[in-house]
Amino acid sequence: MESPSRLPFGSWPSPISAQSLVEGVSTVSDIFTDGDDIWWAESRPDEGGRTAIMLHQKGGQPREVTPPDANVRSRVHEYGGGAWFVADGSLYYVEFQDQRIRRISAEGQIDLLTPESPENQSWRFADGRIMPDGESIVCIREVHYHIDDETVLEPDNQIVSIPTDGSLEIKELVVGADFYAFPRPSPDGEFLAWVQWLHPSMPWYGTELWVGQIEDSHVIKAKKVEGGMEESIMQPEWSHDSDLFFLSDRTGWSNLYRFNPEGSLLECGGDFDIAGPLWGLGQSRYAITCNKEVLLAARNTHTDLLINSTTGSVVESWATIHSIRCLSSGVPIVVVSTHQSGPTVIQISPEQEIISHPKSHGLSNEYLPEPELHTFPSMDGGEAYALFYPPAHPNHVGLTDETPPLLVLAHGGPTGSARNELQLGLRYWTSRGWAVVDVNYRGSTGFGRAYMEELDGEWGIKDVEDCVAAADYLVSKGLADPERLAIKGGSAGGFTVLAALAFHSTFSAGASRYGVANLESLALDTHKFESRYLDRLIGIYPDERETYVERSPINHSEKFTCPMIILQGTDDAVVPQNQADHIVSALKEGEIPHSYLLFSGEGHGFRKAENIVAALEAEYSFFAQIFGFDPSDQIQQIEIVRGD
Repeated sequence: MESPSRLPFGSWPSPISAQSLVEGVSTVSDIFTDGDDIWWAESRPDEGGRTAIMLHQKGGQPREVTPPDANVRSRVHEYGGGAWFVADGSLYYVEFQDQRIRRISAEGQIDLLTPESPENQSWRFADGRIMPDGESIVCIREVHYHIDDETVLEPDNQIVSIPTDGSLEIKELVVGADFYAFPRPSPDGEFLAWVQWLHPSMPWYGTELWVGQIEDSHVIKAKKVEGGMEESIMQPEWSHDSDLFFLSDRTGWSNLYRFNPEGSLLECGGDFDIAGPLWGLGQSRYAITCNKEVLLAARNTHTDLLINSTTGSVVESWATIHSIRCLSSGVPIVVVSTHQSGPTVIQISPEQEIISHPKSHGLSNEYLPEPELHTFPSMDGGEAYALFYPPAHPNHVGLTDETPPLLVLAHGGPTGSARNELQLGLRYWTSRGWAVVDVNYRGSTGFGRAYMEELDGEWGIKDVEDCVAAADYLVSKGLADPERLAIKGGSAGGFTVLAALAFHSTFSAGASRYGVANLESLALDTHKFESRYLDRLIGIYPDERETYVERSPINHSEKFTCPMIILQGTDDAVVPQNQADHIVSALKEGEIPHSYLLFSGEGHGFRKAENIVAALEAEYSFFAQIFGFDPSDQIQQIEIVRGD
């Protein structure tokens, strides 16, 4: 066997191209079960980023149920989620183009169940379930008002009932709260459970569990039964005999409880989180079998465990468990990922069976070693966590007299976490001789509520310090080149990038995707779901306006000294384009080398294959030019605007 050849770090030839991230690739994002049938959603970048719904029936082959031009995606909360469900052989889904709910019967007939939005309004729907009698569905409706250019009305969120007979009549069931999630009817149709919360809370800070009685298509005697401003309640689910289960982080960790009026009972608990942050509706982190066993996905610092709460035993573990459901027979179905394979649909018993697997990437595991979990000291005496990926290539190693360039990744949210799964976009870098560190800075989820709350009032401080400290730590260990440190992030992670480049001198280059540049503008010009998010991360606006101004990178543009690439979508309703425009103007004025890619028609995150490819290749070309090495790939060299 030949020894690996030595080549300069950062420019190794690699079989992982940007095109391989999207070509023929589909990613499973959610699953449902209906009897013995298994359904899942597939996002398809090379089909314009649309989401299709697939069905696997026992003994058959998977097939798409949605029409070839359908795009199943809700815009509730802008982030969507919960855009489809199944019942009695029929698929109910929200079409992205018009946000109306459609039903596809087992025979393939398509019926519209919601009308066109009335004049001066637009309606969005999500997170639906069928009522036990099959005569209606309950779901969330978000009503947007379009009065005139001068009048701004906040969208109205409701729980509504929609008949399945096609009459298009919609009845409001629950109103008054700012947000709703998980409307779930009991199996006997007598009760409705749901989660709600009010401004300024976010669902990971404080929510309430409510239950009401269903009578004559109305919800009566509704009352709060659990939760509050400092307890996050998630995913209420009914057992077959109408016991109500839910997730709560009242102990500091998101654990499983069974409701009891005299005091809810802990069903499965420990120093692990079951619920994740509710950025998208419809999450399913546990499932109740027909014999009342509960199977749940528990997240710890380095892996996800599938636990049988009845026996307390660990059934299996994967890097990430995305979703879990059960067949009517009680057999669990999961969507899981490892660091060698993307989201895969697996039937757990009687023997594990892969129902759907991602397209083969054809890579040996030598390109895809497990990341190293590091705990490292931060700048103020605290500790933070990171997943470290050294350069990995079976045929190449670096030169003996150099250490690799390092790419620091700042995840979005900021209430979120580094993705613990196969990411070909990340391995694109490591297979070329880069080291990558994905930082779970203080404020990240999956490490308990106390760790998440460390970012309260400290966004733009602790997250930035932890990313800087991660780079310094790896340099001190001889694992990264101190002269070639880059940082990259999107959305909230983009803000961390911009703040790191404005307030610290550690990095030599940065890439911001749809990053927040002006906190004050974000507080005044973002969508309803996040409109009060910064109250807790920064402070109440305008009372603490000085803090907003002080922490906004755009107000410190004179401190930008290192090159940057900025990437933005024109249709972003979460972080509007003007945020990117302001940063680019500042870079031009300061004569800082930079590139700006603006993607027409893209929102908050890039979904179209051509844009995913262009963004990654542009970042690589940009860093290669800044760090002075020649890419082995035949990619288009991005133009860098430099000072006169």
